[in-house]
Amino acid sequence: MSSKTLLNCETSSLRHPKNRLSAHLEQLPFNYKATVLLPDCGCAPSQLDATLRSFQNFYLVRNLPLYELLDEHLGRGMRLSRDYIHAPFVLHITDNMCVCAAGSVCGLSYKTRIDEDNCAFLKANGHLCLSLDKDSYELLGIEGKACKPKSSRYVVSVDLNDRTMAPGRPGYQRLFSGLKSRLPLKMEFLLAPASGDPDALQPLLSRYEWSRHTPEVSYRLLTHLSRPDPLTCDLRSYDPFDFLEWLGAVQADISRDNAADSFLSSLACPHPSAESSQSSFLLEVRGLLLPQNIMTLVEQLGHFLERPLSPPWAAVTVHGFMDNLHVHERHFYTLVLFPDQAYSLHLATPAS
Repeated sequence: MSSKTLLNCETSSLRHPKNRLSAHLEQLPFNYKATVLLPDCGCAPSQLDATLRSFQNFYLVRNLPLYELLDEHLGRGMRLSRDYIHAPFVLHITDNMCVCAAGSVCGLSYKTRIDEDNCAFLKANGHLCLSLDKDSYELLGIEGKACKPKSSRYVVSVDLNDRTMAPGRPGYQRLFSGLKSRLPLKMEFLLAPASGDPDALQPLLSRYEWSRHTPEVSYRLLTHLSRPDPLTCDLRSYDPFDFLEWLGAVQADISRDNAADSFLSSLACPHPSAESSQSSFLLEVRGLLLPQNIMTLVEQLGHFLERPLSPPWAAVTVHGFMDNLHVHERHFYTLVLFPDQAYSLHLATPAS
């Protein structure tokens, strides 16, 4: 059964002191891809390239026992890293993983599926979440709840900032012994230190096999791009569904000719439209992207659009991991920025 998605739209300005952009980005805490479209822009702006390549390296740690995330010498120092992204090796992050983030170290359980495998994540607010099958849930012995009524999967959520979770306290000891003795889960994990200092992970890396990874950034030049025409009609007046459908086709390199004899694709640019007078540029970065990464990218785009001869607008589309423990979190969002620092934010949310 396919899930339905709702589209919420909000407009504001980067200059508005009470804009809710940062709060909205936090609602999609773990992302695997961000794509930037710059119409009428013949080359990649150097500051955007530098921003994408400055995202923090991270480490793939193999066969990591989950209880290591609770170690009082390592786990207590872990608080969510936001400068975190993926990388060069044949380690292509897709939407089939469950994400995990821990304190000053972020991570995700690699190659796990939320509907089939045991997996975990730890949010920036210190909440450790485990998605477990029924047998594993009963072995762990920590109170949780069924994902859905009559579901055979359970979610255990623990606030590691709670006083009962301090090392030596009953809550901590029960969870630690559960993950070490009753349910000794081991997973491949992607981890990164919040400070950018790899020494923060040395106690852990010294005990397990690991490899380091850096961002994967790509570019594509688009010629003869038929795009919405802001000179004829304000881009913010376009139907958001039509615009996002067109934008998705551009990003996926799908034909948008809408030929009468074409049965493969009937996608077309929303009207009124115009062909770009020069090439357009598409930038893409893949990895585990956290809200702070995206906010830094947005701020750099805002500065770029203020310059003379800048593009008429820029669009950033961010895709979250589909395998998510929280069904009400976003699947993806698109942010359209304008030279006057106004923006339109389109948020896709699973329908309840």
